[in-house]
Amino acid sequence: MVNAIVKEITMQKDYIGSEEVNTVYFGGGTPSLLEKEELSNILHTISSNYNLIPGAEITLEANPDDLTKEKLNDLRSIGVNRLSIGIQSFQNDILEFFNRAHNAEDSLKSIEAARSAGFNNISIDLIYGVPGQHHDAWISGIETALSFRPEHISAYSLTIEDKTVFGKWKASNRLTPMNEELVAEQFELLVDKLTQNGYDHYEISNFGLPGSHSRHNSNYWKRVKYLGIGPSAHSYDGASRQFNVSNNAIYIRKIESGEIPFEREVLTTGDKINEYFFIGIRTSDGCDMEYLSDEYDFQLSDEQRRYMDQLIRLGKATFDSGVLKLTNRGKLLADKIASDLFVNSE
Repeated sequence: MVNAIVKEITMQKDYIGSEEVNTVYFGGGTPSLLEKEELSNILHTISSNYNLIPGAEITLEANPDDLTKEKLNDLRSIGVNRLSIGIQSFQNDILEFFNRAHNAEDSLKSIEAARSAGFNNISIDLIYGVPGQHHDAWISGIETALSFRPEHISAYSLTIEDKTVFGKWKASNRLTPMNEELVAEQFELLVDKLTQNGYDHYEISNFGLPGSHSRHNSNYWKRVKYLGIGPSAHSYDGASRQFNVSNNAIYIRKIESGEIPFEREVLTTGDKINEYFFIGIRTSDGCDMEYLSDEYDFQLSDEQRRYMDQLIRLGKATFDSGVLKLTNRGKLLADKIASDLFVNSE
């Protein structure tokens, strides 16, 4: 797999041309299982084929139980300068519910070890809306996270998909999802706690100390071109999106034969407007109607204006200086609000 990834990096070198690369993100799957030499090989191939700028943000997603002292020192030595640690929870019963390999003690030790190894840009992931998780326990988890003062926190509401284990449990009444009002309350508790402690709520699920917003994620939300490498990886060049095949064996076989196994979707003007609504509405920057007018000659329809007026009356959005932003109440419905603003994609 690593050999195939390295080969694809070389094969794709013309995708973003000579443009500067200011972020590299090892994610999707469990990249912390890779050995130092494998990660170093990938990074060397990137720097040899792309305009990787000095001081680029190089992030690696890691499980807490993988972050030994030796592993952390290896990551630092090859240039990884940001860690995204999949904590999920500081409670053992919830970690067992998620069938995670690590326990609460591992979570605490991993953050301490990362600090000791010299990492000064750490993001941790948390999950709320877990069945049976009381508000007191959720607040306690937030406070534990804050005690480490991580530069970045990503927090996601538990979603239950039909074909997953949790989806099957729900269908057989083995699992009852948390009431939506309680999920909303946990989100509001999260926002209040983190903003009171100096974190910018710059995207619905993401909070960063000033100067520590994820550059990688921010580029994505600003629709900067990006290249995804490996099975299931997505790429965007401003005019189209492409998606690599998800099957590992097919991916490796195709790459070895000199073919990149992907499908491409050419974006219409309508697609680009809808993506702007879908992504922009989730961020603290909101959706700028002047930008849509300048970039796509787009004007809100009467129906869209009436819908926005309704959102404002209900306290779900604000509209100042031509920029639509969601309130905390509105952020809970961001995906629906965005889709309600969509235009014909043709």
